[in-house]
This record gives sequence, structure tokens and C-alpha cells, in this order.
Amino acid sequence: MVDQPTNLDAHRGMAAQKATDLRRLRSEVEADQAALHARQAELEDLLAAAPATDWAEAVEKARYLLGLLAKSLDASDLRRRRLIDGVLADFDHLLDKPPHN
Repeated sequence: MVDQPTNLDAHRGMAAQKATDLRRLRSEVEADQAALHARQAELEDLLAAAPATDWAEAVEKARYLLGLLAKSLDASDLRRRRLIDGVLADFDHLLDKPPHN
């Protein structure tokens, strides 16, 4: 009997090793995406759980939603991107905070 496990990757060709690596990486990415979606759902549940208690809290909710909208915008939709950037700058100005990035 052999006490050391056999490294099967060493016995495969390069194409098989690459395919295995790609499957492993895809699996990791899918797991990361599932975890991100779960955290995002948790955040959205917290944001929706109760009304904002002050303007700063309301602004944070609006920032989140505007961020989602900005991600979904087409790259050529510069007018809406500028509008979103302007609203975020207005939030910073009205709350007397440094610009939010």
C-alpha cells in the first residue's frame, strides 16, 4: 500500500488539466456569486424592514438603489449616468459630507 495519495493531475494531459482547472474555477465563481446574492438579499431586507429614521439613512437607501440603476445602464447612456452622479453629489452637498465614491 502507498501512504501518499496519488496526484492524478500529474498523470493527465494538459488539456484535461486545463478543463479540470476551469471546472474548479467556475465552481468557485458560482459559489461566490451565490454568497454575494445572499448578502445582497440580506442587505435589501434590512433596508426595506423599516422606514428611514433620518435623512442620512434615507440617502443611504437611495444611494444603494441608484448604484443598482447605474450598474444596469448601457455604457452609451451618459445622460442618466451624469444625472445619477449629480444626485449623489447633491446628497453629499446637502448632508455636508465629502463626496461619496
